[in-house]
Amino acid sequence: MLEDLIKKTGETAPKLATAQEVVSFVREKGLEMVDLKFIDLPGTWQHFTVPVSQLSEKNMAAGYGFDGSSIRGFQHIHESDMLLMPDAATAVIDKMCRVPTLSLICDVRDPVTGKDYSRDPRYVARKAEAFLRQSGIATVSYWGPELEFFIFDDIRYGQDQHSGYYFVDSVEGSWNTGREERPNLGYKPRYKEGYFPVPPTDSLQDIRSEMVLVLQEAGIEVEAHHHEVATAGQNEIDMRFDSLTRMADKTMTYKYILKNIARRHGKTVTFMPKPLFQDNGTGMHVHQSLWKDGANIFFDAKGYALVSQTALHYIAGLIRHAPALLALCAPTTNSYRRLVPGYEAPVNLAYSQRNRSACVRIPVYSTSPSSKRLEFRPPDGSCNPYLAFAAMLMAGLDGVINKLDPGQPLDMDLYETELAGKVKQVPGSLGEVLDALEADHEFLLRGNVFTKDVLETWISYKRQKELDEVRLRPHPWEFHLYFDV
Repeated sequence: MLEDLIKKTGETAPKLATAQEVVSFVREKGLEMVDLKFIDLPGTWQHFTVPVSQLSEKNMAAGYGFDGSSIRGFQHIHESDMLLMPDAATAVIDKMCRVPTLSLICDVRDPVTGKDYSRDPRYVARKAEAFLRQSGIATVSYWGPELEFFIFDDIRYGQDQHSGYYFVDSVEGSWNTGREERPNLGYKPRYKEGYFPVPPTDSLQDIRSEMVLVLQEAGIEVEAHHHEVATAGQNEIDMRFDSLTRMADKTMTYKYILKNIARRHGKTVTFMPKPLFQDNGTGMHVHQSLWKDGANIFFDAKGYALVSQTALHYIAGLIRHAPALLALCAPTTNSYRRLVPGYEAPVNLAYSQRNRSACVRIPVYSTSPSSKRLEFRPPDGSCNPYLAFAAMLMAGLDGVINKLDPGQPLDMDLYETELAGKVKQVPGSLGEVLDALEADHEFLLRGNVFTKDVLETWISYKRQKELDEVRLRPHPWEFHLYFDV
């Protein structure tokens, strides 16, 4: 049981910095396996595991070999050999494993050149942080993604040449008020009314609390958790901000822990942007700020919403490059089932201090200089966080470097005023944002943060493996619309 593992292994989030410290920690805690994790280009964690006998300072320095041709977006078969280089600072006891196991997040290296692998998303994130420091604009950027997710009780789907379907179910689903539960216990959140009724309507309180406890043991500080707006088990657990690469690491750890704890309870977690029709989708609003020598340079006591001119330039960069950014931040066909007017969807290319339909919002909960930040709202949890955070940073910095003007804020309800339909909106499909990225990507190439090869590989993969695969298949609702033509 989880409690037994906690007692057996003790501290789970050591602050280690060197291979020697990692080896000593493993011996001290009596761990038996070492799990090596890394991310593929689309954004899914991959791993393999070695026994502790294979963990040594020498092996950590030399790296662990794997077949890069079997990883999405990586190498061709004739150049398949790659190396994983463990990052000692990411060491944590993996509580999802029954056998006592140390988890290490790794960078990818080319064994022939000895250099970091250009298509490794974590390398892109590290280069973005280095570019920020070299620019002189700031010394560190801080990131706080708000990941929403659904916890379902049942998910079934399939498609072949002559059939296709999906079926989602949740004990919380509003459609289940008439289900035989012997007796039906009621308390199903109504559509768009899941924010925030107490238990028993919020039936997932204890599961979320368990998730929070394990996240904290993994070194991830949590600020709050709650039910979200949609029926059928939409939730949110908010992590405290961290620097870019570390927060991307934490985002992947977060998804891993939540999925595995849900499975222990006979449930499943999804970060799919729009799994339900006619209720809120699942986003990943990303809070971000720039700091220089310990001071938040987004704060200005005399500025609009207490933000500085630098912050306004940064906002302008996000807005100008938003169509291209979404190819990396909302990178699935399903993302554009969510990014439609209504349902609090952040589709308007504008900024505001409170308006949640604007793509950039400036929170005004606090007047503290350290809390001043902006929130880019279109991203969702289907993105690769290393690439998405890096791309947002580069877009914002482009605004600062070129002193772009974001225009006037729009603090009214954009759906209910004479401006409705006049404010530019985000593109409405994956195909459109891929075209936008193809046309607007120079800002990503600064400092060699992204390379043309990475962007071309990303665009090609998304078009061939996702966009075309969805485009070529009949949709179930098309039968309703067109079968009798």
